[in-house]
Amino acid sequence: MKYIGAHVSIAGGIENAPVNAGKIGAKAFAMFTKNQRQWKTKPLEDSHIKAFKDNLKISGIQKEHVLCHDGYLINLGNPDKDKRQKSLDLFIVEAQRVEKLGLTLLNFHPGSHLRLISENRCMELIADGIKKAIASTDNVVFVLETTAGQGSNIGHTFEQLARIIELVNSVERMGICIDTCHIFAAGYDIKDDYEKVMSQFDKIFGFTMLKGVHLNDSKAKLAQKLDRHHSLGMGHLGWDLFKNIMRDSRFDNIPLILETIDSDLWSDEIRRLYSFVPDEPGQ
Repeated sequence: MKYIGAHVSIAGGIENAPVNAGKIGAKAFAMFTKNQRQWKTKPLEDSHIKAFKDNLKISGIQKEHVLCHDGYLINLGNPDKDKRQKSLDLFIVEAQRVEKLGLTLLNFHPGSHLRLISENRCMELIADGIKKAIASTDNVVFVLETTAGQGSNIGHTFEQLARIIELVNSVERMGICIDTCHIFAAGYDIKDDYEKVMSQFDKIFGFTMLKGVHLNDSKAKLAQKLDRHHSLGMGHLGWDLFKNIMRDSRFDNIPLILETIDSDLWSDEIRRLYSFVPDEPGQ
């Protein structure tokens, strides 16, 4: 079964996320647990945690289909020791917030070397940070996101992500999130070579490691290495790719999340995606 949703707002309180997901007909959703562009964070209050859990139950969305995303300021691969520690401290706080909400999945961009250290050294630093976060939590699954290869970002090849997972050496606490826009921009031709790319993923990770997907069309061309999302069917990927994903059982039972650029289209995008799913109950 497919569980489709979008990255919804937490404006007015984190308890509003399940409500916002319900408004667009979602069966899954992504969210930040705090303001994604600030270092400071106010602790989650018990009343907000309870309201979130109550609203999640009312929405009918299962906790396994909520994909939390960490903040944009965090860089576990920062070569500067003090700045990296600041990132790690916030990363652990965010992971602990996920647990307090009764959730398990924390999606994040691996990090950037800022052209000051080698890619290998950067991956070592990222892995070290993840290990510390694992030690500071009980059951959070840390979900590495595929990146577009823009700037000095790590994670634009499957091999880089596999190396980080190898260094962490806690596979049961790790996962992968495929972003369709990112991997296309990074050079994986999921439009015209879908099965080849999926076979590569399966060979390197195995699909049991796939914990979520970001469904985005791409303003960037193949291998252009630019992170530029577009609404579905309006970019260089087109609807056929998303039809393939909807008909692929390897993408069952995980959160499939829209991060497309026009939230006014999310309801229509979700409905159309479900229309591609064979024998989807209630569709």
